[in-house]
Amino acid sequence: MNSTLLVEDCKEIYQLVSQAVSGPLVQLDWAQSVTEAEKSLKDNHYDIVLLDIELPDGSGLELCSKIQAISPDLTIFFLTGHNDLSEKVLGFSAGADDYITKPFNPLELRARVEAKLKKLEILKKSADSLKWKEIQINKASQQVKILEGEDYKQIDLTALEFKLLTYFANRPREVIDRDTMLNDIWGRDIHVYSRSVDTHVSKLRKKLKPVSHIIESVHGAGYKFMPTE
Repeated sequence: MNSTLLVEDCKEIYQLVSQAVSGPLVQLDWAQSVTEAEKSLKDNHYDIVLLDIELPDGSGLELCSKIQAISPDLTIFFLTGHNDLSEKVLGFSAGADDYITKPFNPLELRARVEAKLKKLEILKKSADSLKWKEIQINKASQQVKILEGEDYKQIDLTALEFKLLTYFANRPREVIDRDTMLNDIWGRDIHVYSRSVDTHVSKLRKKLKPVSHIIESVHGAGYKFMPTE
């Protein structure tokens, strides 16, 4: 089931959106403020966020920028009464994928959401498998195979090790510092020391032998995932 989060303080708008997009294949959650939205985004996975600009405790534009910094692949639609061209430019600059002005046609909103979900499903299927010369990762089944000699051998990873590996694999050739990894993988509210990252990476590397070289240490910075194309 696809999940959509509506960030909107008006109950009437929520009811309209619910009638438009809710169904057997789409679950709609409702947050009435920036604070509620941030909690929902932390606790749940969403495919699309429908976001108003004016919220009781903050700006939807600022929230959009925050979401994009943490989850750049998350789809965001602005659903707002601000219809000036300058506002639309600000919305897209903040990272929005679409901008729908109120009053809106529920049928049009439904069509736009469904069209985006179809594209996301296609991308998801194509992104379920990550393959390089040394390693093959299947996200759906959480299976990992590494090259050993001329054949691929499946290895067993813990849930955290698999999460760590896919985190690297989604950012090939990007230098990632320990603090960023701590925030992205463990979360800001979990008290884990930065050196604990080294311990977990070391355990992961041991299981990846003889292709453990694909996770490189970058002195004074962090780590980098360097597979062979």
